[in-house]
Amino acid sequence: MDEDKVSFGFEDVSRDEKSRRVKGVFASVAGRYDLMNDLMSAGIHRIWKANMIAWLNPQPGERLIDVAGGTGDVARAFQKRANDVARRRNVTAETMTFVSDINEAMLVAGIKPDDHNMPRLACDAAALPFPDCCADAVTISFGIRNVVEIDRALSEFRRVLKPGGRFACLEFSHMTHRVLQEAYDQYSFSVIPALGGLVTGDKDSYKYLVESIRRFPNQDDFAARIRAAGFGEVNYWNYSGGIAALHTGWAV
Repeated sequence: MDEDKVSFGFEDVSRDEKSRRVKGVFASVAGRYDLMNDLMSAGIHRIWKANMIAWLNPQPGERLIDVAGGTGDVARAFQKRANDVARRRNVTAETMTFVSDINEAMLVAGIKPDDHNMPRLACDAAALPFPDCCADAVTISFGIRNVVEIDRALSEFRRVLKPGGRFACLEFSHMTHRVLQEAYDQYSFSVIPALGGLVTGDKDSYKYLVESIRRFPNQDDFAARIRAAGFGEVNYWNYSGGIAALHTGWAV
């Protein structure tokens, strides 16, 4: 691939073109994004996210930056866990969860009347509008493969974390066995775009999402890129045979 090009599904396009197209994809499906996630994974993505929250172990008064946070489900789960701990300890400490996303439509679609201490910011993952060492945790769920400048984004995540801060990235990945991968490919390419077309009226956006997973680095290669961004204690866990993987690291 040309060094000036990046992947958009199976295509190689300019950085500006990928940014424009990704915005278009999520603007198109924002209203039914969570519903499609439930249908595509039979609801299992909620278990994967719960496992990520458990690893993060949110504490009262902490600050989370949820990148590509979309409809805010991860931010809410982090905040709820931290507030539950505060009640058990009988302490008063307000947890703040920032939801950032490059797509304004996703941020708007996620607004709920009972959201508190959950500011939303439209910004690029590779240029976060936060000061150095301001966050206790940074998360990104099913969003890193859509980022144009992945390595710059990883460096940004490291920059905004306090010493000892936690990074967690949940992303669709590669199956751990060839036979499983073949079955998963058949399901992905035949069912998911058709389902996306039926539910959201946008088959092409889900075709891109399936293709983008195939172009994303495997688990070991992506873990190496997290280390290169300056994280320590980097690890990952495969979920559902590698359909998704949770990557973690610490700001050391």
